[in-house]
Amino acid sequence: MNIVCLDVEGVLVPEIWIAFSEASGIPELRRTTRDEPDYDKLMRFRLGILDEHGLGLPQIREVIARIEPLPGARAFLDELRSFAQVVLLSDTFEQFAAPLMEKLGRPTLLCNTLEVAPDGRIAGYRMRVAQSKLATVRALQSIGYDTIAAGDSHNDLAMIRASKAGFLFRSTDAIKAANPDLPAFESYADLLAAIRAAL
Repeated sequence: MNIVCLDVEGVLVPEIWIAFSEASGIPELRRTTRDEPDYDKLMRFRLGILDEHGLGLPQIREVIARIEPLPGARAFLDELRSFAQVVLLSDTFEQFAAPLMEKLGRPTLLCNTLEVAPDGRIAGYRMRVAQSKLATVRALQSIGYDTIAAGDSHNDLAMIRASKAGFLFRSTDAIKAANPDLPAFESYADLLAAIRAAL
């Protein structure tokens, strides 16, 4: 039995923090897991910037409401779900992801949660589990699934390498160069074909 595990931001939807960086005019918030392998360091940096500027969840959700899935993402996901079990694994947060999941046809998403103060300030965050993507893949394997994984960032590499088959999708040149053994694709058609071949 197989289950396909996909990253979300950069694979199916644009990077939320980059969109918010552009909307807010705060270039520092463009930094993502493509740039910073240490997720806790990245999030502490982001929350510090938000506090400096007096920004919180309401302002971020205004931007998220305007984000659409990447061109072709919904059709890719619909086609993939027609022949495979699929779970989305993301280090994003329930409070960010809900509107985007509606636009993708409500796929199963496992992610994290924000700690939000009554005034909308983001006070902190809670990860589901340490190394959540790798831990989830390992858990699925422990109950009899073979996993096939795809993602674009540093925080996807562990789940990709732990899987029966794993792929980089629209990743950075630096990540691709550091992982030359991982098949890397730029189009949904090519990724879909690779997943079909791996099933």
